[in-house]
Amino acid sequence: MFYAALKLAHVLAIVLWVGGMAFAHFCLRPSVQSLEPPVRLRLLQAVMQRFFSAVLVAVVVVLVTGVWMIGRAAKESVQAGLGFAMPLDWTLMATIGIVMVAIFGHIRFALFKRLTRAVAASDWPAGGAAMASIRTWVFVNLVLGVIVIAITLMG
Repeated sequence: MFYAALKLAHVLAIVLWVGGMAFAHFCLRPSVQSLEPPVRLRLLQAVMQRFFSAVLVAVVVVLVTGVWMIGRAAKESVQAGLGFAMPLDWTLMATIGIVMVAIFGHIRFALFKRLTRAVAASDWPAGGAAMASIRTWVFVNLVLGVIVIAITLMG
């Protein structure tokens, strides 16, 4: 039962993260393109502030539950007198997940900081440049997240 709860928390955190990126990239961004830069950038900055806070929690949940589930599987194998070799799909998921966390860190703590400073200073060209970088890296993370989901379903 505990393992099932860990797995549920893990999957729900991933759904929030990947689903949120899909929503932002394919629904929110195109919908706000008609707004003037000051309004658009203020709105996107406010939305991303909330979303990135939720993703930060999701990242912690994904990492903690993922490590716990791998550790549990390893412990059970060793206790049964067997060796533990992490399955290839788990290794790929974990590796890509760590890359995604690093990209999120760059988005949240470097690029988003630039956007926030630009919005506060009403520097719309700088805000637009920061937003373009955020959009690019969110798309990269979205693709990686979809790959992880595909690996999970095909593994």
